[in-house]
Amino acid sequence: MRVITVCGMGFGTSLMLLMTIKDIGKKHHVAVEGEAVDLGSYKGKPCDLIAASSEIAKQIVADVPVLSVTNLLDKKGIEEMILPYMK
Repeated sequence: MRVITVCGMGFGTSLMLLMTIKDIGKKHHVAVEGEAVDLGSYKGKPCDLIAASSEIAKQIVADVPVLSVTNLLDKKGIEEMILPYMK
């Protein structure tokens, strides 16, 4: 599974979110590849899913599902949101 995580600058929130998603993937035996990027860089990157904070997610227009995360510290909540997308 390829995941793009997005935040304003591309190395704070998005990196933390990507690490959380990778940990969830390991827990469920799903290989997760990904990249943490800024809002201006997600377009054109091949992926199965885009994840971002709720404020950033509102600005993303994509042909793949966009996961809007309200609480970036709630691993259980993120896990519940992303599990249906894990292959």
